[in-house]
Amino acid sequence: MKLKPTPFTVSLHHTQPRYQQIARQLKRAINGGELTAGSRLPSSRTMALELGVARATIESAYGELVAQGWLERRGQAGTFVSPSVKSGSGSDSFSAPRPQGAPLPFQMGLPALDAFPRAIWARLMGRRLRQQTRFDLMLPEPGGEAGLKQAIADYLRFSRSIDCQPEQIFITSGFQAAIALVLSTLARPGDGIWLEDPGYRFVRPDFARAGMQLQAVPVDDEGMQIDFGITHYPDARFALLTPAHQSPLGMALSLPRRHALLDWASRQQSWIIEDDYDSEFRYHGKPLPPLKSLDSPQRVIYAGTFSKSMFPALRVAWLVVPRHAVDDFQARARRQPCTAPVLIQQTIADFLREGHFWRHLKKMRHCYAERRLWLENALREQGFSVVPQEGGIQMVMEVAGDDKVLADRARAAGLAVQALSHWRIKPSTQGGLLMSFTNISSYEMAQSYALQLRQALK
Repeated sequence: MKLKPTPFTVSLHHTQPRYQQIARQLKRAINGGELTAGSRLPSSRTMALELGVARATIESAYGELVAQGWLERRGQAGTFVSPSVKSGSGSDSFSAPRPQGAPLPFQMGLPALDAFPRAIWARLMGRRLRQQTRFDLMLPEPGGEAGLKQAIADYLRFSRSIDCQPEQIFITSGFQAAIALVLSTLARPGDGIWLEDPGYRFVRPDFARAGMQLQAVPVDDEGMQIDFGITHYPDARFALLTPAHQSPLGMALSLPRRHALLDWASRQQSWIIEDDYDSEFRYHGKPLPPLKSLDSPQRVIYAGTFSKSMFPALRVAWLVVPRHAVDDFQARARRQPCTAPVLIQQTIADFLREGHFWRHLKKMRHCYAERRLWLENALREQGFSVVPQEGGIQMVMEVAGDDKVLADRARAAGLAVQALSHWRIKPSTQGGLLMSFTNISSYEMAQSYALQLRQALK
C-alpha cells in the first residue's frame, strides 16, 4: 500500500534537527494508523520535494527509522513500514520491535552500524571484484596483503605518530587471533603477564590456556598502577594494557607511568602489548601519544582493530611488532597465517588510501559525543549516576548493591548491560554497570532505554 499525502511539516526554528522532526512525525503516523504495516513510503527524492528539504535529510530520517526497526529497505522496491510494527496503537511512546539481528539495547563492542558509509564500501568492494585477476585466486601472503600493510603504516604515521615499515605489520583475523600470534611466537608456559584490574576479560582464557600466570594490576585515575606491578610482579614477561582509553573505566595512562612502564620493560626485556582499541574516538582535547610512538627500547607490540572503527563483521586486526622481532613473527605467520579474505583486506586498503576512513572517523567523533550525551542525560533523568569520560564507545554507570544481580535483572528484560564486577580479577566493593551508546540513534531512543533500565532494576 502506498503512502497517502500526509501533512508533515518541518520547522526551521525547532530545537530538533529536521531529520528528527520528520522521523518523529512518521512514527506518529504509524502509531496513529495512517501508515500501516507493509506500507510503502515515497522515495527520498519525492519526500524531499514535498517538504522542501534536502534529499539527505529524508535519507537520514529513513535511516534512523530503519535502525530502530520502524522501517525496512527492500532494495529497488523502496522503503516500507516494517511488517512487525503494530500500527494504530495511538501510543506516543515510540517503541518499535527489534529487527532480526539488530543490536540489543546497550550492547557493547559495536560501533554505530547505522552510520557506516555502506554505499562507499559497496562501491569499493565492487570495483575490487571487477579488477581481480587470476593471481588474486592464489594463496595470500600469510602475514597479510602488502597493500593493506602499507596503508596501515601510512595511517599510523600520520594519525598516531608511529613510524613503522610495512614488514613490521601483521594482519590477523581479529584481536584474539592477534593475541594468539603473539603468544605462539613469544610466550612460554609459566610466563607472568600484567593485566589491568578491571580490564578486558575476553582474552584471559587465551593466556590461561597458554599456561601463563595472570597477574592483576589495579587501575586508578592515571591508569594501570605501574609501581604496583613492579613491586609485586617484577619478573613478569608481558604486560597487556589499554593506555589510550582504559577498558572499561575510560581513563588514559599518564605520561609518567608510560615512561615507567617502558623503563621496566627495557630493564627486564619484557614485552608490552598495547591494545589501542578505540583511541580514535576522543571527544575533548588531544589524546596522549601511544606507547609505541615512545618505544625507543623496542619492547612494545601495538595491536589495533577495524572492528570498533568500521564494523566487527570484517574480523580484521593488526599488529605492529619491533624490528628485531619481525623474523620470528614471519616464521610463525607461515604456520599460523592470516585467514581474513583477500577481498576484504584489499577493500580496507582502498578505504584507507582514498581518505574514506579518516572522514568516517571525523564524523563518528561527533556522532558518539552526541549519542553519549543523549544517554547521559536520559540516565540522569531516571536518577542514575554516570561516570564522566573523555572518549570511547562505552560508559560506566555507578550503582549501589550487587552489580551482578542488577545486570542479571537488566538482561532478563532484554537490556545488554554488563556488571563491572565481571571485568575484575580480584573482588571489589566498587560496582557498576557497563553499557554502550553507539547504536542509540535519537534522544527518544535513549529515554526509552533508560526508562526500561529503571523499570528492570526496581
